[in-house]
Amino acid sequence: MKTPHITLALALAAMGAAANTAFAQVKVGVVYAATGPGAFVGIPQKNTAALLPRKIGDITVEYIERDDASDPTQSVQIVKRLISEHKIDALVGPSLTPNGVANVPVVAEAATPALMPSGSAAVVLPMDDKKRWVFKTTQNDDIICGAIIDHMVKQGIKTLGFIGYNDPYGENWFRVFSAQAEKAGMKIVANERYSRADSSVTGQVLKLVAAKPDAVLVAGVAAGAALPHGALTDAGYKGRIYQTHGAATPDFLKIGGKKVDGAYMAASLMLVLDQIPDSNPSKRVAQGYMGAYERIYGNKPATFGANVFDAGMLLQRAIPEAARKAKPGTPEFRAALRDALESTKELVATQGVYNMTPQDHSGFDQRGRVMMTLKDGVWRLTQD
Repeated sequence: MKTPHITLALALAAMGAAANTAFAQVKVGVVYAATGPGAFVGIPQKNTAALLPRKIGDITVEYIERDDASDPTQSVQIVKRLISEHKIDALVGPSLTPNGVANVPVVAEAATPALMPSGSAAVVLPMDDKKRWVFKTTQNDDIICGAIIDHMVKQGIKTLGFIGYNDPYGENWFRVFSAQAEKAGMKIVANERYSRADSSVTGQVLKLVAAKPDAVLVAGVAAGAALPHGALTDAGYKGRIYQTHGAATPDFLKIGGKKVDGAYMAASLMLVLDQIPDSNPSKRVAQGYMGAYERIYGNKPATFGANVFDAGMLLQRAIPEAARKAKPGTPEFRAALRDALESTKELVATQGVYNMTPQDHSGFDQRGRVMMTLKDGVWRLTQD
């Protein structure tokens, strides 16, 4: 039997928890590259912001949206203002890896959790005191790379070429790829870089072709991934060409055309959803997102948009848990929200299943990618 003072304490605790959520409002900043060279990533993310949950239980969520124009400096300034002027509880964004990397110290200093839909694992790895405030809603490079390496091994590939961006996306991809390739007994015989602004990679491609690798991995994004691929085709390269999930965009197909046919890529199941069995737990979630997007905008979303949708799903689970511990708008709530995000387990989302840990702030496993090849301009699950 509970004593009166224990019963009263429990009642007061319950009232306090209810007070945290009654009429509470959470503010979330959403930063995307809706203009500038990264708009092919940012536009579907901007559009997806309209699908984020506005009400989570008794809590209202206000989204404060900003376009950073694909510029890292402008992105940092915007995030700083969202934190200082709008007192956001969480950040979704920015879209691009360089912008995300630039904002890691900003959100860490403000002790504000950020869910970044950028491509590279550089925003969350290697884990440290700053990156513990960042969560990544795309698959880490090692998950995607593992599928590529497995496929290469099955094809009997022994020698490799690499060409990637000379920024955190390309550098992290080379670090992961070279380590996994060495472990698998493959040798990298050519290693080239190019800029996102480059319009030609002829010099780099000539070096790759001269090295005669069995296969080449391109670590670029969208049209920037199509550039080296097309140049390799023009140069008469006959080996297999692999792409990272940065090529999972209509722009890659549009710019590359027939020159990129035959490409291999590991990426989200969204690109081949009609070929995915109904038993896959993410298929229904992805269909729901894509259907809602298409009803509003009249076309299917690029996979980049799903990264923002998944951020909303992560917040939808974490916000009520954090609100039971602290009032939204306070440092205590932001800390509790960070902890709640980190404790996410078996959250089925559009691209896979999230299981966060203190060491892994992306949380995907092998359920978060499939291997595919491009045939006649359409991605197909690989059969070889």
